[in-house]
Amino acid sequence: MSENTPVSSSASVASAAAPASLGLGLGMALAVLGALAFSGKAIVVKLAYRHGADAVTLLMYRMLLALPFFAVMAWWAGRGRPALQGRDWLGVLGLGVSGYYLSSLLDFLGLQYISASLERLILYLTPTLVMALAWALRGQRPTRRHWLAVAVSYSGALLVFGREMQLPHTAGTALGAALVLAGTASYAAYLFFSGEFVRRLGAMRLVGLATVVACLCCIGHFLITRPLAAAAVPAPVLWLSVLNATLCTAVPVLLQMMAVERLGASLAAQIGLIGPLATIGMGVLILDEPFTPWLAAGTALVLAGIGLFSRAR
Repeated sequence: MSENTPVSSSASVASAAAPASLGLGLGMALAVLGALAFSGKAIVVKLAYRHGADAVTLLMYRMLLALPFFAVMAWWAGRGRPALQGRDWLGVLGLGVSGYYLSSLLDFLGLQYISASLERLILYLTPTLVMALAWALRGQRPTRRHWLAVAVSYSGALLVFGREMQLPHTAGTALGAALVLAGTASYAAYLFFSGEFVRRLGAMRLVGLATVVACLCCIGHFLITRPLAAAAVPAPVLWLSVLNATLCTAVPVLLQMMAVERLGASLAAQIGLIGPLATIGMGVLILDEPFTPWLAAGTALVLAGIGLFSRAR
């Protein structure tokens, strides 16, 4: 009996490890696919601009087509849970405007002037802006490791920005980078203030409700600032908008949530660092954006800085 015990024990461990390993592999695959899908957003938007579309119209179509998905998500996550109180609705409204409406609008506007690669690198500075809010509003002083991470990541972004400023036909580069950075700050505010509401409502319910608010804001923005005739866009813009709303918006949200459930937020976020690399690759292959040693070095610095930042946290 004692001789059989190690064998049966090993078999039990192996049988338990197999599902765990399978779940880890599936979670990593989901995280990779989600990061790749998110990375395609800037590429799709830049392609739509080539057909004469404007930022407000593109954003309206993106959110209009994604609205049913997020409405179902909010309903599904809210089944059997208490109804929202007045304070909850105010929080959802503020987070929806800050995290998904304003940040998306500024991002789309900025993409009119800068490359998809630079836009993605600026977006990856989000954790540093959350840190700044924590310092300013909660007195959480950054450590030396945090400052080192900030210095490394911003030097990379500035390196790519400076190089892009030297390229021909880049008169609006500074404006575009400022718009994307402002949108990144708006999303950082969403992340900073969402913690309380995530605990109260749950992550999926909050994302669904806040995004529904943002969808309605984007549609309303179009109706207020554009004539209805502006909705008549070329067929390629409509198909690109469908792609943007599904594969680059709704699908990656679901994939990332499933990945976080299996891997945890930290590992899923680290896998998401392939996002800038994917955007750069698609920008070079699809948009004919130049790939330079400056871009490679800047991207490496940004990713290294964000990696240092996550470990410093």
